[in-house]
Amino acid sequence: MTLFILVLLFGTFSILFGLPGTVIILIDAAMYAAVTGFEKIGFKILVTLLILSILAELADFAVGMGGAVKFGASRKAFWASVVGGLIGAALMTPFLLGLGAVAGAFLGGFAGILIVELLRQKRLKPAIRAVWGAILGRAAGICVKGVFALIMVVITLTSVYN
Repeated sequence: MTLFILVLLFGTFSILFGLPGTVIILIDAAMYAAVTGFEKIGFKILVTLLILSILAELADFAVGMGGAVKFGASRKAFWASVVGGLIGAALMTPFLLGLGAVAGAFLGGFAGILIVELLRQKRLKPAIRAVWGAILGRAAGICVKGVFALIMVVITLTSVYN
């Protein structure tokens, strides 16, 4: 039981570092349900958690991209962010006991936007504005996903302790 609750908390706090915390919460609840014979957490709760997890990931993505686009990022900048994030994660993985991958993904993604916008607009100020929009969008996305994670934790714990 203690491990179950610790993993729920880890899933919630992992969102701050860009990890898929709602998926961690969903897997934790599914494992608990399987171990306890689906006595406390049933199929309906697991489907609800799955839907919330999918909605959280979609909302995080939409809000993040909305912030970048609102501040002038292009579609090419979006794809550069994805590629830059992957490259940054790969390069930084050996650092900080593997947590460098998270920092590398953030930094690489923002560097990708900056490079593409600098090449596209040929001016620093609009390129930095697009990166700033991506940072604000990412922060808003983390907040939205965090709310979904808290709702998932409340549903899970209510089911277990009811």
